[in-house]
Amino acid sequence: MGKNSVRGEGTHGRVERADELGWDDSLYDDPPPGAATSATDGPPGRSSAPGSEPGNSAAPGRRTATSDGSGRSDGIGSTGRSGGTGGSDSTRTSDSTRTSDGTGRSGSTGGSDATRTPDGSGESAASGGSGGAAKASAPAAASAAAAGDGRRGKGGRRRRGTRGRRVLKWGAVTLAVLILGTATAGYLYYQHLNNNIRKGDRSAGGSDAKKTAPNAQGQTPLNILLIGSDSRNTDANVALGGAKENRGSAPHADVQMLLHVSADRKNASVVSIPRDTRVDIPECKDPDTHKTNAATNDVINEALGRGGAGCVLDTWEKLTGIYIDHWMMVDFAGVVAISDAVGGADVCVKQNIDDHPTRLQPGGSHLHLTAGNHTVKGEQALQWLRTRHAFGSDIGRSQAQHMYMNSVIRNLKDQNAFTDTGRLMGIAETATKSLQVSEELGTVKKLFDLGMELKDIPMDRINMLTMPRLPDPKDPDAHVVPDRSKADALWAMLRDDKPLDGKSDGKKDAKPSADPSADPSGSPTGPAAAAPGTLAVSVVNGTGTDGRVTAKGRATEVVSALKDKGFTKAATGTSRPAATSEVDYPKAAGAQGKADAESVAAALGLPAGAVRTSDVKGLTLVVGGDWRTGASYPAQDAKATDPLQDTETVNGADKGACMEVYAPYRF
Repeated sequence: MGKNSVRGEGTHGRVERADELGWDDSLYDDPPPGAATSATDGPPGRSSAPGSEPGNSAAPGRRTATSDGSGRSDGIGSTGRSGGTGGSDSTRTSDSTRTSDGTGRSGSTGGSDATRTPDGSGESAASGGSGGAAKASAPAAASAAAAGDGRRGKGGRRRRGTRGRRVLKWGAVTLAVLILGTATAGYLYYQHLNNNIRKGDRSAGGSDAKKTAPNAQGQTPLNILLIGSDSRNTDANVALGGAKENRGSAPHADVQMLLHVSADRKNASVVSIPRDTRVDIPECKDPDTHKTNAATNDVINEALGRGGAGCVLDTWEKLTGIYIDHWMMVDFAGVVAISDAVGGADVCVKQNIDDHPTRLQPGGSHLHLTAGNHTVKGEQALQWLRTRHAFGSDIGRSQAQHMYMNSVIRNLKDQNAFTDTGRLMGIAETATKSLQVSEELGTVKKLFDLGMELKDIPMDRINMLTMPRLPDPKDPDAHVVPDRSKADALWAMLRDDKPLDGKSDGKKDAKPSADPSADPSGSPTGPAAAAPGTLAVSVVNGTGTDGRVTAKGRATEVVSALKDKGFTKAATGTSRPAATSEVDYPKAAGAQGKADAESVAAALGLPAGAVRTSDVKGLTLVVGGDWRTGASYPAQDAKATDPLQDTETVNGADKGACMEVYAPYRF
């Protein structure tokens, strides 16, 4: 009985305290009578234990009768005898048998089994060696015992120590294999997540904003463009979004938000631009067709179809002057999957809502909720984020989206999801399958680090709002344009990394700068402006906006004012409507063109935010709808230029935010 049947290890006696050493004690169970020995056990030797199997040690503690009536005990550490198998186990043990004359017999290890006979001779049977029996005299047996250990009586302790070391060795090997296996599995899973991620070019060729200089601690703000695509180019998106007739057409960016995280990571802002905002879209190269699309003036959601997410980023940079580090894009199916992974969001409506198609407004999100608070996830979360008509307009939809995002962040913080490894792995699996990101953000580690950027920002320091805007003069019922006086001040605050909640974080307040490359100390940089008399300035009349007729003679009046200031080459140009006044300079003119434009603006009292790059051929002053009279730009009411007025701001700590439902969509 009592064998270790591990292949290649031979057979061994039972290890004492086997369970304490981590050895499988079931390996020592007796085989059924007549069971064959392992093929690796070799030819059987002789055994002095009646009934024991050839080539195996006597049972521990078993008494064996001798011819002289004395008792013989075969036990590990005292009289244990062992037959080696195939020579693979060279552990030495001692088998000592007491006879009537007081002499002791010892069986040598390494496969010998010595038995004392009545005439005092010792008989040794070698097991696992040649398989034959060799006769030895008593002195020879004693010599064999001495040679086997060198210290009679300590064989048991030696055997236990050696076997203990073997168990520890195998335990170490097992642990190493487990660690290696776990590390390999972890690496393979990490690669699996990385391979899930779809990546694209950060820019479509029109990115020209400059990254904000680091603060005194070497930190820079983080700006990420969040894009929601209305693509119907998969079965899942058609099933969720409808409009199967649009399958295969260029997608639109119906959701566009800029996430700004301050350099010190103490506050964050999210600014949305309504999808129907008319802006200048720069020249963009389509990443799929490689076609270059010329610059145009159109609604901003068209940018995605003209050059992918990179073109949307370039359009934002052109509009705001803010350097955008990365973009992230998600489609309908991705929103559903991510919503389920994060556990949804808590939302509220003041009245019962049913966003259904009507005679005047086809389509609709099909969101159906009773008044009050609800937790939405999956497809219902997508319905909430897409609801437009029942919330009044795209402006209302942006506000509802901000409520949803704030709730998701609150819930993740409350559930300690940022430190829950299992939860993070589940979110990572879903996010990497659902998101498309700019190429420099395309690893799990970078996405994880990005998530950690928001972990410690207090909810009351997270503010979400919609860009200040005015009705579009070309289509006031359907489109909007940025309210330049307010929007430019807003972009300047973000460029200068100023918090939108008015809290200073211990920083000295500085006036917002319209120049993204301005020195943080407030000192201007770049070349000096050219002499006024050398600058050719074209002045155009853009006062015909907001449904009002053009104010006649405005360009001529402002040209006269410029000449009085020394700009003797000023002249009138072709009129074009503009909601706000601005001084444009060609992109190719670079820093010098900018300095020249700033000198024109300063001469007439225009704010620094009115200076912009454009596709104009030369320096151009547009007299907008906000400047219908007077030779100098009118002083603005502080409230009229407050970038946070009328922006539907939602604070992250506001758990009571609730959406008003437009009357035709109540039930």
